[in-house]
Formats: sequence, structure tokens, C-alpha cells
Amino acid sequence: MKIFMDWMPSMLQALLTTVSYALIVWALSFPLALPVALMRISKTPIGMLTKAYINLMRGTPLLLQLMFIYFGLPYIGIAFKREHAALIAFVLNYTAYLAEILRGGIQSVDKGQIEAAKILGLTKLQTFLKITMPQVIKNVLPSLANEAATLIKDTSLVYILGISELLKTGRNAVNTLSSLVPFVIVAVLYLILISATNLLFDKIEKKYSYY
Repeated sequence: MKIFMDWMPSMLQALLTTVSYALIVWALSFPLALPVALMRISKTPIGMLTKAYINLMRGTPLLLQLMFIYFGLPYIGIAFKREHAALIAFVLNYTAYLAEILRGGIQSVDKGQIEAAKILGLTKLQTFLKITMPQVIKNVLPSLANEAATLIKDTSLVYILGISELLKTGRNAVNTLSSLVPFVIVAVLYLILISATNLLFDKIEKKYSYY
């Protein structure tokens, strides 16, 4: 038992790393996703460029994107610390996915409501903030919850850059202790994190249920 307890501080530190990456990536990606979604809807050249960016991020593995930014860019003179490289790759990737979710939500809002708001004298900004966005958030919440859970699990990919997150620490403990118990602990911790995330989104969904 003592040898397992010796690993717990490392496991808790790795848990903190996992949570930190997930929170930072979400805090950066979600605000960026809205303007990207609006540019994606645009029928201008910016819309085409945004579509190309989203297709690139969604069409290539996140692991490859991590490796390209950290191991590939130094060949052309652009180098990042491993922590920064991980954040850049994750933010670029998740901004693209969240932008597509928001785009679908925006385009699902009945155009008649927008016309009615114009007749009532609301500005485009007022219409977007008071009529469009509340409905968008309600419609896309299940998809956002799914992306949040996926993000928590995807943080395990930073191991490729040598960052000690939850799964890597658990794997090291398994190799050292010759026991599967650390994997069970890791699984329980992931379940707790994702269950808490789902609970949070359920509460947000209830808040928007009046739309």
C-alpha cells in the first residue's frame, strides 16, 4: 500500500496538469470559435480561407498537429516550448471544431425571427446577442458537452511532447509497480472529470430550457 501511496502525489500533479490544459484550451478556443464561425458563414474570400483552415484541422489527426508544431516548425526557424506548442495545437484544433458547431447553430435559427427583430427596430448586434445567440447556445449545448469531454481525454496526447499528464503518469506507475491498479485509478479520475463536466453542461442546458 505504501508504494501506491508514494505515487499518489505524482498522480494528483498529473491530474492538475490535465485539468489545467483542458480549462485553458476551452477558455481560449470557445471565444475564438464564434468569430471563426461567422467568417465561415461569409461568402467572401475570408469565408473560403476559414473553410480551408477548418478542413485542415478536422482532416488531420491532433497528434500529427502536435508533432508538426513542436518537432516540425523548428526546421523553418520557429520553435516553441513544449507547453506552448501543446496549447497552440489544441487551441487551433478545438477552435475549428467548436466553430463548426456554432456555425450549425447559427444557421439553424429561423430567419423569420431576424426579420421580425429588424421590424421591431433592433440593431444587428442586439438581434444577434438577444435573439440569435441564446438559441444557438441552447441548440449546440449537447455538442459542446461532447467536445468538452473529448478535450479532457485528448489531453493525454501531450505525452508525445514529453509532458507528464494523467495517463502518462499512470502508465509509468504501471511499469514501475507491475500492477494494473494505476490504470484503474486513472480511469476513475477521468470518469470523475467527465461526469463533473456533463453535470455542469446539464445545469447550463436547464438554464436555457425556456427558449
